[in-house]
Amino acid sequence: MKKIKAFFAESYGELKKVVWPGRESVASSTKVVMVSTVLFALFFGVVDFLLVKGLFFIF
Repeated sequence: MKKIKAFFAESYGELKKVVWPGRESVASSTKVVMVSTVLFALFFGVVDFLLVKGLFFIF
């Protein structure tokens, strides 16, 4: 039981040391992730479309 209490006490102490990102930083990172996700989806969608059309052209 002492180990469990020590674990939670140490975990709480480590969480106090964490430097949490600000709201602006999180919003900026979220925008980057969303834009890059859309761009990759469009790129792979176009590649998939071209490959399917190429296969139908060949066969």
